[in-house]
Formats: sequence, structure tokens, C-alpha cells
Amino acid sequence: MHFRDRVDAGKQLAQALKKFQKHDGVVYALPRGGVVLGVEVARALGMPLDLLIPRKIGHPRQPEYAIGAVVENGEMVCNREEVARVDPQWFRQEVETERQEARRRRELYLGGREPAPVEGRTAIIVDDGIATGLTMEVAIRDARRRQPAHLVVAVPVAPPETVERLAREVDEFVVLDPSPYFLGAVGAYYDHFLQVTDEEVIALLRSVSSRETAKQHGFP
Repeated sequence: MHFRDRVDAGKQLAQALKKFQKHDGVVYALPRGGVVLGVEVARALGMPLDLLIPRKIGHPRQPEYAIGAVVENGEMVCNREEVARVDPQWFRQEVETERQEARRRRELYLGGREPAPVEGRTAIIVDDGIATGLTMEVAIRDARRRQPAHLVVAVPVAPPETVERLAREVDEFVVLDPSPYFLGAVGAYYDHFLQVTDEEVIALLRSVSSRETAKQHGFP
């Protein structure tokens, strides 16, 4: 399966999730790229859009290779074998740095807006794809502590072994491309996979917020 861009993937993901249209729930996007898909899914399902903000902890000699991930409240997952090989003081500092960055991004993107209540409701976590799965794993834990009644992860692509592992942590796992072969990088599945900027994230979230406000006042 191939996608033109994140908007195309988001529309296809929304179609795969249409059974949730009548559910009382919240769509959670993972910034930055996941927000583009999250907007499409939230609009199609008529749900509010919120953020989960996991931050990758990259290997000191290969920053793109994740050895851990952390969220705002300090919840963390890591590759224990890899972490055991790096300097403990460096790792603790990286964890704290990324936790603070997650908090900074929430303030930047949402401007102090209160998190959408999800206790007893359906939570759908959306991203533009999964590679190692560490950031999604810690996002799942972050969502779980909010006590949704039904927790769903929905992505266009992910390695089969990662799907198998993470599917045990949620009530439902939706992946558009269930191929047993993974191309090695999420971007390989997209024709256009440019980095999403902070400004684009803010604009997307404002567009959804404006739409929700209009609906509350009886406008289509």
C-alpha cells in the first residue's frame, strides 16, 4: 500500500475507522506528523482532537535510532539492553530534557487548553506510521492512565512484529497495510513525506477547534 501524503493516509484511515462514528470518544494524534492524519480522522468521526506527546530518546551515536521514549508525566519505556550500554547520567539527562520538551510542545500547540476528558469513553491514537514502536508504546501507557473504556491504535503502516507486540496493549489495533514485509522506514510508504512544522501543527489544531466551536453553536 502506498499513500500520496499524510492527508491521503488520514482519509483512508478515517474510512477504516468509520464504525466508531457514533462512539463517544477522543482522537489522540502524535505530533508532529500524526496531527495531519488525526485531523482527518477526528473530522470524519465527529470526535474532538487532542494530543499525546511522546518523545524519542535516540542513541548518543545514532540519534535516529530510538532506545527509549518518554511522555510529559515521566512515564517511560526503553530498550533495556541498549540503555545498559550508554552512560547512565547521560540517559537520565536525556529523559528529563525530552520530558520538558513534551511539556513545552503541549503549551506551544494547545496554549494551555485542558486535555479532553476520555474516562469511560473511546480513545483512538493516530500516527503516520510506526517503526520501532517505542514512542507508540509509551503513548499507549499515557492513554491508559486516562482510563478510557476502549483503546484503539490506528496507523497506516507498521512492522508486523511491532503490530503483534503493541496489539497486546490495546483493545483494537488498526493498520492499513498488514503486509508481512516492512520497507524499513515509514516514509518509504509515502510519495510526499515532508517534515511537518510547529506552525502547521498549530494551524491544524486551530482549524479543528474552530469547527468544534461552530458545531456547538449550531453551525454545520
